[in-house]
Amino acid sequence: MKKNWLISITGSLLWVLLPCLIIGLILGQPVWALVIGLTLYLAYSLWQTQRLKAWLNQRPGEPPPEARGPWGAVFDEIYRMQRRDQRARARLEAIIARIQTSTAALRDGVVMLDQEGHLTWWNHAAEQLLGLRAPDSGQHVHNLLRDPRFVEYFDQADYREPLNIQSPLSITTWLQYNITRYGDGERLILVRDITRLHNLEQMRKDFVANVSHELRTPLTVLVGYLETMLDNAEGPQSRWIRPLQQMQQQASRMQSLLNDLLMLSRLETSDVRIEERPVAIDRMLTEIRKDALALSGERRHEITLEITSPETLKGLETELRSAISNLVYNAVKYTQDGGRIHISWSRDDQGARLSVADNGPGIPREHLHRLTERFYRVDSSRNSTTGGTGLGLAIVKHVMMRHQGSLQISSSPGQGSTFTCVFPPERLLDPS
Repeated sequence: MKKNWLISITGSLLWVLLPCLIIGLILGQPVWALVIGLTLYLAYSLWQTQRLKAWLNQRPGEPPPEARGPWGAVFDEIYRMQRRDQRARARLEAIIARIQTSTAALRDGVVMLDQEGHLTWWNHAAEQLLGLRAPDSGQHVHNLLRDPRFVEYFDQADYREPLNIQSPLSITTWLQYNITRYGDGERLILVRDITRLHNLEQMRKDFVANVSHELRTPLTVLVGYLETMLDNAEGPQSRWIRPLQQMQQQASRMQSLLNDLLMLSRLETSDVRIEERPVAIDRMLTEIRKDALALSGERRHEITLEITSPETLKGLETELRSAISNLVYNAVKYTQDGGRIHISWSRDDQGARLSVADNGPGIPREHLHRLTERFYRVDSSRNSTTGGTGLGLAIVKHVMMRHQGSLQISSSPGQGSTFTCVFPPERLLDPS
């Protein structure tokens, strides 16, 4: 195109200068003739430039002015480019219109933010769920959603887990926030009404807690009477000793199950931040190791403790002791007689790591992702003999979540298992 346009310009210039040169030769003034020809051609070009400028200032879509030669080619090419741009713009506008129509039909709220966190666009559902209005455009999201839990969640870099909090418009409505990064630092907030799911979950928690409390008292009475009957089961009544012992064993398992259920219920409903205190990890681990040696008894496990970085952890001591004890006692229960159990505490760039490793039978890979589920058991028969409830690792997981940590599990059949609790750096304090 550019080559053809240059050829056209050169040809039109020659058509102007050649007659002027011939006339100039005839009149004996060739130089002045060329100057006059160039002046006329320049004036013509300026005129066409003004026409081009006036046409471009008109409403897009107007046909170009009539022109011949290279300027006609320029007008035609610009006109074709305008038409292509108009068609492309029309397609993009249609796509945007369809996206806006579809997002407006969503029941979930969609809020778009720029790099600094200012609102740029939201759909109709976001107006209903968050109370956003047209004047809110350009406002920072913190000015509209002031809940401290949302501010903390928004300012963090990890959005893998959603945030469930009450609606800013109604305390009876619960919303779930999911934040996704896209583009050049922009963020997209998806808001979903989870009031029904929250109420169902709350009903489940209340049911478990209430049933556990209601069963605890009669079970305590039953265990007490069983102990009394066993103490008096002598002589002719000795045939009742075995049935009473079995009843006492099962009642003890039921008590253990109820205690774990109550522990989980408390973990799900209370706030650890209200009661957290500095916890001396080295002292706690030493005490848990002594209790594990007593639990091992005649099974004579080799239980070692290694603390490479004695530190104080900010948290709730009762919950941390329960979580760590569950890991250590599980290792004692499921490791063969005379097996090795190693408890270690160390620190790295990601925080602190508490590991409980054993050389027991190990766990197949297909079970690892379900170990922290309530009542999940790899081997139900083994749990019945050891007295497990299937809630220990669920308790550990909840305790770690409440302390902003995580539980990592690695195991292979025949090679033992390693359970690692990872605590974030902000949970570590200088030893006092």
